[in-house]
Amino acid sequence: MSLTIRSVTKQDYDQWLPLWDGYNAFYGRSGPTALAPEITRMTWQRFFDGYEPVHGLVAESDGKLLGMTNYLFHRSTTAIEPSCYLQDLFTVEASRSKGVASALIYGVYERAKLAGSPRVYWQTHETNVTAQSLYDKVAERSGFIVYRKIF
Repeated sequence: MSLTIRSVTKQDYDQWLPLWDGYNAFYGRSGPTALAPEITRMTWQRFFDGYEPVHGLVAESDGKLLGMTNYLFHRSTTAIEPSCYLQDLFTVEASRSKGVASALIYGVYERAKLAGSPRVYWQTHETNVTAQSLYDKVAERSGFIVYRKIF
């Protein structure tokens, strides 16, 4: 399979949206718990706004998008350089275990290096053991536990 990892373009929307919806459905955000449409619209718009630190990559083969990842850069109190947070990662079911997700992760690594960021990090749900088997190969577990408060 010939695979290209590239930045998302405005022309990708019709293929990107089912990936985005699939990602959100995986984490229980569908039907009555779906993200509000304005969140999806804003996320999409941010990819093309030079003032936003949010970026999107897609994995393409033969004109079809097989996966997507979204990442952002932010400041840190423990480094001068920006940190890179890989926020979203999703591949179509038929392309899983074929190197698409790891290619997307390495694509983020490449963009982070180009931006002067020495660190890429992400989180996943503790039940997502399939993804963890990949993540254990391409990164190291930090040992941190995530806490949150939703208002």
